[in-house]
Amino acid sequence: MYRVRLKNFEGPLDLLLFFIKRDELDIYDIPISYITNQFLEYISFMEELDLDVASEFILMASMLMSIKAKMMLPQEESNDELDEHDPRYELVQRLLEYKRYKEMAEKMESIEEEAQKKHFRGYHDADEVEKQASGEALKNVTMFDLMSAFKKVLTDIKKQQTVHHVEKIQHTIEEQTEYVLDWLQEQGRTAFRTFCHELKSRTKIVVTFLAILEMLKERQINLYVEDDDPTDFFLDLKPVDEIISTS
Repeated sequence: MYRVRLKNFEGPLDLLLFFIKRDELDIYDIPISYITNQFLEYISFMEELDLDVASEFILMASMLMSIKAKMMLPQEESNDELDEHDPRYELVQRLLEYKRYKEMAEKMESIEEEAQKKHFRGYHDADEVEKQASGEALKNVTMFDLMSAFKKVLTDIKKQQTVHHVEKIQHTIEEQTEYVLDWLQEQGRTAFRTFCHELKSRTKIVVTFLAILEMLKERQINLYVEDDDPTDFFLDLKPVDEIISTS
C-alpha cells in the first residue's frame, strides 16, 4: 500500500469547517447527527486511501458521537440562542476560535507575499520554459476538496463498472508523476477529470491521485478552479516566478 504524508494536512477542525462551508450550515446550530456521519465517512475514506489517520481525528470522532448521544436525551426548554447548556457549545466555541486563527494566518500570508514582491532576485534575463502556466491558482483548496473530487470520480467509475477483478498494481507513484508532468508540459492546464477519463483504470487513477498529492507536497504543480467548484479542479505547472520565489 502507498502512504502519502503532507506537512500541511488539515486537522479535524478543518474538516468540520469544510463541511459547514460546503453545505452552508449554521455554525451556531450545527446538525450534529449529519455532521458526525459525514466526519466518520471521511475517516473511513482516509483509511481506504491508506492515509495516516492522526489520533486527533479519532478523538474528534468520539467527541462528536458523545455530543450526538447527549442531543438525543430530553432537553430543557430554552431560547433559540446557543448557550453553555447545549452539548454543542464547547465544540462551537472551539470552531469559532480556530476559524479566527485561520483567517489571521491567511492575512499574514498575504502580507508575506506582498513583501516578497518588493525584493528583486538579481537576475533580469527571461527564463525559457516550454509552456508557461496560466490562470490564477486555487489558493484556498483543501485536502478535503481533493478527496471530494476523488470520491466523485470513483463513484462515476463504480456506476460504469459492476464487475470486480483482483489485479496486481502495475504502476508506481514515480511513473505517474512523470506521466502527469510530461502531459502538462505538452498539453498545458488540464482538468483532473480529463486525466481520470484518459487513465480509465481505477487502480491507475488511485496511484495517479497519490502522485498528485506528492507533487503538491513538493510544490511542483498548481491547482486551479473554474465556476467556484473546488471539486472540479485543474492541474498546471507552476509559473516561473513562483518556482523562483520558493527556491
